[in-house]
Amino acid sequence: MGDGSLPTHERRWASDTIPANTILSATTSPGTEYNSAEEFVEVTLDLQDDDTIILRSVEPATVINVDEGSDTPVSASRSPTTRSSSNRLRQFSQELKAEAVAKARQFSQELKAELRKFSWGNGHASQTVNGFDSALAARALRKQRAQLDRTRSGAHKALRGLRFISNNKANAWEEVENKFNKLAKDGYLFRSDFAQCIGMKDSKEFALEMFDALSRRRRLKVEKISKDELYEYWSQITDQSFDSRLQIFFDMVDKNEDGRITEAEVKEIIMLSASANKLSRLKEQAEEYAALIMEELDPERLGYIELWQLETLLLQKDTYVSYSQALSYTSQALSQNLHGLRKKGRIRRMSTKLVYYLEENWKRIWVVSLWIMVMIGLFTWKFFQYKQKSAFNVMGYCLLTAKGAAETLKFNMALILMPVCRNTITWLRSTKLGLFVPFDDNINFHKTIAAAILIGVILHVGNHLACDFPRLISSSNDNYRKFLKNDFGSPKPTYIDLVKGTEGVTGVLMVIFMAIAFTLAARWFRRNLIKLPKPFDRITGFNAFWYSHHLFVIVYVLLIIHGEFLYLVHIWYRRTTWMYLAVPVLLYAGERILRFFRSGFSTVRLLKVAIYPGGVLTLQMSKPPQFRYKSGQYMFVQCPAVSPFEWHPFSITSAPGDDYLSVHIRQLGDWTQALKRLFSEVCEPPVAGKSGLLRADEATKKSLPKLLIDGPYGAPAQDYSKYDVLLLVGLGIGATPFISILKDLLNNIVKMEEQADSVSDTSKASDVSVASSNESTTPNRVPSKRKKTLKTTNAYFYWVTREQGSFDWFKGVMNEVAELDQRGVIEMHNYLTSVYEEGDARSALITMVQALNHAKNGVDIVSGTRVRTHFARPKWKNVLSKLSSKHCNARIGVFYCGAPVLAKELSKLCYELNQKGSTKFEFHKEHF
Repeated sequence: MGDGSLPTHERRWASDTIPANTILSATTSPGTEYNSAEEFVEVTLDLQDDDTIILRSVEPATVINVDEGSDTPVSASRSPTTRSSSNRLRQFSQELKAEAVAKARQFSQELKAELRKFSWGNGHASQTVNGFDSALAARALRKQRAQLDRTRSGAHKALRGLRFISNNKANAWEEVENKFNKLAKDGYLFRSDFAQCIGMKDSKEFALEMFDALSRRRRLKVEKISKDELYEYWSQITDQSFDSRLQIFFDMVDKNEDGRITEAEVKEIIMLSASANKLSRLKEQAEEYAALIMEELDPERLGYIELWQLETLLLQKDTYVSYSQALSYTSQALSQNLHGLRKKGRIRRMSTKLVYYLEENWKRIWVVSLWIMVMIGLFTWKFFQYKQKSAFNVMGYCLLTAKGAAETLKFNMALILMPVCRNTITWLRSTKLGLFVPFDDNINFHKTIAAAILIGVILHVGNHLACDFPRLISSSNDNYRKFLKNDFGSPKPTYIDLVKGTEGVTGVLMVIFMAIAFTLAARWFRRNLIKLPKPFDRITGFNAFWYSHHLFVIVYVLLIIHGEFLYLVHIWYRRTTWMYLAVPVLLYAGERILRFFRSGFSTVRLLKVAIYPGGVLTLQMSKPPQFRYKSGQYMFVQCPAVSPFEWHPFSITSAPGDDYLSVHIRQLGDWTQALKRLFSEVCEPPVAGKSGLLRADEATKKSLPKLLIDGPYGAPAQDYSKYDVLLLVGLGIGATPFISILKDLLNNIVKMEEQADSVSDTSKASDVSVASSNESTTPNRVPSKRKKTLKTTNAYFYWVTREQGSFDWFKGVMNEVAELDQRGVIEMHNYLTSVYEEGDARSALITMVQALNHAKNGVDIVSGTRVRTHFARPKWKNVLSKLSSKHCNARIGVFYCGAPVLAKELSKLCYELNQKGSTKFEFHKEHF
């Protein structure tokens, strides 16, 4: 810089930390020999070996006196102060100071001119250098405050955030090393294999950006690394220091290494994070969210953000998240459960479990016990009755066992129809009998009876074909004439004669048809878990189950015939098969006839059809006048264009107070696939600004397929109103039973507020009437009526799904609840499992944008609603524990619809928490 002119410099924004031996600090200020009314700034420069200057910082100037007697150096890092009596050294020092100040002044003026051009060319709000100086000062002040806030709060919270490796186990490096050995070629791991090697195969693009950032740190641009270099990379990304991980994340965004992040770079990392988390819609709005981050972090409009600003946003994101907060509970509230954690003796633990089991299952126990006792009684009765017959002398105990099993078969073949009489069950569950009989378990009881029938068939058929028939044909002629001639006639029949008779043929046919129906009703076939080659794949799935189950119509006809041609019974009224079957068969037939006529009368007109992401078809139809239902119930739907015989159950998603019916149908089986294809053909392209494929109007209604409905039918969720607190858990399409409940609760909330207003008006009127009459009791009646309107004080809705598009299904409902529920009765939590859990570096920026956007606009960026979307899966133990602590002594109804795996976990947690505290959980699972 001694040639009197400044070399052409490269404008590069760098970080705040600069090596001390490369810094030149030059300052001018009023009051020196260059006295001027103009304000000055302090600039920090980095002198490079190629004679270029890198600007490190520009800050408001501080005063440095440059006079004859000053011993203060211009730059302590470049010219250490040495006191000397030598005039030569003093003169040299003063000349150096003057030259540095002059060059700094000249550079400052040029910089201001450049900044003016830059400011005008880019349309910044600050049109003067003084404005730019103020912006720099404001940012410096914000930086100091941010550092102070971090000091106060501590960085311990940050340790849980910005993790590149979520499950960093103790032997994690050993696994990475093993993968390196498999993937490496000639001792080197290629860049393309880096993601798979470190366990980020599903986020390859993100892993490659991290690889490039770590390589840039070493001033390298490589395509392959050795094992030692991989270990160095691994050590950096698994570093426990938050600052280290933050720097890596910053470097991933800061690709040009200028130490500052522009809006374009923010947009790029948002798109990368959205891709890693399968958020396609977020990619489309990346530019909007990048501008949002810059608006928040760069209020001075300098056009860039620095490392400390990104750190501030990461550490303080929770201050923006004021919606759908996790349930709060204190140590005082938690202490109520501590007595349940005390160590108990073995006998005490067993007795406690037994008592709890009896409390939870007493309805099932007494029903099943009664059923078993009836079967034992019938078996014993027939066993001893046939022991008195002469045939026992030849056929022995094989005959007694076969006849005892036959009596239980008649009973169970009659009883198995009762649990599937849905109209009867729906009516009975609303009576006092519902207090003693577990009608929610009707399908499970149906399956249990089927298992008993299977055992009965094996005993009955097996003893006949393998035991007493062989004994009969092998008996001596004398014994046959003495004991069996009156029953089997003369001459003595052969084995073939016994099998080909009416009893034998009907029996064998029943066994065949029942075997087919039992097999195709098994879970492996019904849910398509068994993959068979074509054309045998048609015997799996719901259709095969549905049609094969109707073979039982033939089975019941054969059973009646079978019971009328008994070898050993000759008096008609002792042939009791028809007596067992008469009432259940007539009841079931009556239900089917009722369904036929009711579905014909309950004609519906489609009002709206929409096909949403995830293969969900929404049907909104007119509500027949006689169709009355409760929230949580379901109905059957038939589409004659798909199949004139099949009826399929779907939860009603509209509320009882709505003037329409709606169902949401997900494409899972062959019938639902055919239904979606049918409606897709008549659907129109999506209207701008609306999701789905069709909004039906007068022109399209004529072309829509015809629908028939039957119902409503009872379900566990319809009893939600008897609980103080509700926990509604839906997985994917399993949220449908609870949407109607949320709507109904919301309607009750609005109604209650309206009644509260009417009570207030009535109270004012009563004040006037009380003066003339003290007998008016009207104001006292209204509160009691209002009290009955809503018993449930709180409801918590947890919806877990793996597709972002799923939130479109019930977006309107969630927004309506969030808007109208001013008292906070309903708390909703959405969980998206495709996004990495909060704290993972791959979702860190999404979490920040999510919090910012909701704070600014009140909308969640993932769901598009006012309800916050959490990432990964809920920690159910924490959820239920906090509910238990928050609602002491409450009766909490836990309603679940989804995969059986989570049902077991929730049921177990309810069992554990019921033993620890005063809050009681009652678990219910939807059954179709």
